[in-house]
Amino acid sequence: MDLISTILDYAIPFLVVLTVLVFFHELGHFLVARYNNVRVEVFSVGFGPELFGRTDKNGTRWKFSIIPLGGYVKMFGENTSPGDIENAHVLTPEEEEVAFHKKSVLQRSAIVFAGPAANFILAIVLFAGLFTLVGQPFTSPQIGKVHAESAAEKAGLQAGDIFLQIDGRPIERFEDVQQVVVLNTGDPLNIMVNRDGAKLTLQATPELVERQDRSGNTHRLGVLGVSSIGRDHIRHDPLTAIWRAVLESGYLTVGTLKAIGQVISGERDTKELGGPIKIAQISHDFAQISPDSLVWLIALLSINLGLLNLFPIPMLDGGHLLFYAFEAVMGRPLGERAQEIGLRIGLALVISLMVFVTVNDLINL
Repeated sequence: MDLISTILDYAIPFLVVLTVLVFFHELGHFLVARYNNVRVEVFSVGFGPELFGRTDKNGTRWKFSIIPLGGYVKMFGENTSPGDIENAHVLTPEEEEVAFHKKSVLQRSAIVFAGPAANFILAIVLFAGLFTLVGQPFTSPQIGKVHAESAAEKAGLQAGDIFLQIDGRPIERFEDVQQVVVLNTGDPLNIMVNRDGAKLTLQATPELVERQDRSGNTHRLGVLGVSSIGRDHIRHDPLTAIWRAVLESGYLTVGTLKAIGQVISGERDTKELGGPIKIAQISHDFAQISPDSLVWLIALLSINLGLLNLFPIPMLDGGHLLFYAFEAVMGRPLGERAQEIGLRIGLALVISLMVFVTVNDLINL
């Protein structure tokens, strides 16, 4: 009984998080496809055999499938090359009107891009809702304590200093400082502070430390060695909340890209990469903290999913956009052989990544 309870404790938050992310990603594809008069045959959350579903008046089958690790939107004519004369010949005029491959390069690109775009929009909406209803975390940028023998003390930072900029990035909250420092892998930072009304620029190199999260996973983080004077939540009006949400999404996007670059360059350990099991662990942890923490996690993962799908790897949305870019430049689609090779390479890369992160998950588990 305890085992079943434990499984449910992890499975339910995981399924909630993944379902929300997948649904809105595929909804982006669906809405823009319908806007461009493309017939959508299937809208599926999950893969494999159908669990349950319904067919709407436009003939789209909306369904949940048994394997919850993703989803898809199947469009009429999606897997047909625009240059495939034989297939184009057998289509009726009515079918040509609603076939994906009969749309212009711009229309097809918009449909493909809409999935990742929906993930970014979802993140902004969730952040804006949190900042309006719960408040945006606000920790004063003023230093309350400088820890002994820390990177901050060595750089000359003092209690009472107010952070103004770090490497040119404006600092409004202590959270801004954390976002910059935590991803630092040993590079010196130019820090501008306000000390007794005067602006002062210092240079500090964060110390690299290993920390464990609530699930026992080890992460290597940059630490400056300072504490703020206090923390609070500030509620914003809806318009301000939207703008703050856009900024927050932008900072997290840049931070995610920087972290990925550090993994590729070897500055950050590949053991920090995780897959479905790690997402389940994190979802459980955030759900245990509070509902708004789980919403924040969904927003963060939505940004990550949007970014991942924009990578120019065949099989992902970014790979399709790359093919369409070639088509726009050359005035014709890439040859079917070239596309087939690209898709095989992309499939191999995606499967390799999934196997790698799953092995990482199992080792950490």
